[in-house]
Amino acid sequence: MTQIEGRKADHINICLNNDVTPGRRYWDDIRLIHNALPEVDYDEIDTSADVLGKRLEFPFIVNAITGGFEGAKKINENLAKACSELGIGMGVGSQRAAIEGVETESYSVIRDYDIPLVIGNVGAPQLIDQKDRKAFTADDIAKAMDIIDADFMAVHLNYLQEAVQPEGDMRSRGCFDAIRELARQLPLIVKETGAGISPGIAKVLSTIGVEAIDIGGMGGTSFSMIEMHRAIDSNNPMKAEIGNTFYDWGIPATVSLATIESEVPVISSGGIISGLDIARSIAMGAVCAAGSNIILKEATESAEAVMEMLKLLKEEYKVAMMLTGSSTTEELSQADYVIIGETRKWME
Repeated sequence: MTQIEGRKADHINICLNNDVTPGRRYWDDIRLIHNALPEVDYDEIDTSADVLGKRLEFPFIVNAITGGFEGAKKINENLAKACSELGIGMGVGSQRAAIEGVETESYSVIRDYDIPLVIGNVGAPQLIDQKDRKAFTADDIAKAMDIIDADFMAVHLNYLQEAVQPEGDMRSRGCFDAIRELARQLPLIVKETGAGISPGIAKVLSTIGVEAIDIGGMGGTSFSMIEMHRAIDSNNPMKAEIGNTFYDWGIPATVSLATIESEVPVISSGGIISGLDIARSIAMGAVCAAGSNIILKEATESAEAVMEMLKLLKEEYKVAMMLTGSSTTEELSQADYVIIGETRKWME
């Protein structure tokens, strides 16, 4: 098994060596309508897209993976090099360690590469006072952005994970006000981490000044399962059982994307494992898709391995464009599709 040393690398090791997904492929419920006579030449298809004011070579962001420990530097460097070469976006893992002064090099390494869209990361629980520490200030967040020269800061909503963690931050009251205040000062993206965003929450978020919403729906990495494995390893049977109970808690990514009505751009994430999933996301109204676990193994190996996986995603995306008769990403956003299976049942 692949193993990375270090206490803070628990999440990486668990994802590399265990199946931490709920098991159901909700994206297969989205079927793009085949165009048997596309009238599109493959070599002339333009996969590029305008995403949050940046031009990407195809509408994909390598979503937040890691940071804050020695082994994370190589992972982020591999990702940064690949994203720079292929002209796509990149987000980093939680920058709490950098803000607290524990470790910054695993984040700052990405500044060595010309990435068209860079997204920082901080947890919503860190924006309010917790029992053992004070809230991060806007100045703290701005400094974290400077470390990676970020275009946006993502505030991640991860209360499912916090509820299962033995060391989880369980205070939530005041988070909304803190996000609203921060959005007045810095360019924010609000993202879920695997439990999805409901129409009501999306509507509220889109009216308080955030620049985009990342749905982070259920169907991809389950942080409840990750924390379950951590609890088992630390001999905490109660937390392990809670993690198992809530392993598939949340709103599927397809349901979030199909039902929310946002006044700001929507990023589609949660179980994205192919270029076809990216194409499905665009057809359903997302400005781009994002994923992490799909390239995690490659990120621990080399930038070249990451690039090969990303090239595959891009080629699959291009094939989906061809088969729907779409010569541009904008045309794909108008492609016909149907919703079947569990996603349709959710919506009904």
